[in-house]
Amino acid sequence: MCGIFGGLSFDGSGFDARQVEGMSAAVARRGPDDRGEFSEGPVLLGHRRLSIIDLSAAGHQPMAETTGRYHIVFNGTIYNYPELREELIRLGREFRSHSDTEVIVNAYAQWGEACVERLHGMFAFAIWNRQAQSLFLARDRMGIKPLYYSHDGRRFLFASNPQALLAAGDCDTRLDADALHHLFTLHAVVPAPGTVLRGVRKCPPAHVMKI
Repeated sequence: MCGIFGGLSFDGSGFDARQVEGMSAAVARRGPDDRGEFSEGPVLLGHRRLSIIDLSAAGHQPMAETTGRYHIVFNGTIYNYPELREELIRLGREFRSHSDTEVIVNAYAQWGEACVERLHGMFAFAIWNRQAQSLFLARDRMGIKPLYYSHDGRRFLFASNPQALLAAGDCDTRLDADALHHLFTLHAVVPAPGTVLRGVRKCPPAHVMKI
């Protein structure tokens, strides 16, 4: 279990140290082994690591593939990553670690959004394309790994839990009446993409987002 967080600012304001610290602290319990952030212009990527695969420093996140064009934060486990790694090496991709994280970012560099069809496992991740200035997010087919987001027109935020979104500030914390109706009278669960807060959404299982 790791924790991811970050966002994309549309007005050029970026993210200040208070917001970064708040979001990181909110997901800290998910990853006690390491911490990392990537901040450049309008984008922020953050990670709290629970080391499982490739325990070395080479598995540090956020991680970039060798060209530096794509940067990733990832929570989960990819079961078929050894096979994908071998295929990507045959296609000319280069690796600096033995982590499944690096396999995902190289798979995206090679196959684009279609890479998610090749991933067998549980995952939530975000990839920043520095050249296109775009953010790509994906959640596994069963929704095992959580992925929450908020979008107020000024910026887009994402995280492994709602607390990290609230820590960034400017999130609508009013209760969602429809969500409460589902929670207490229908299913005892709020269907995606809803949550009990109006300003917090959750990415449905087997979905991707491109910002």
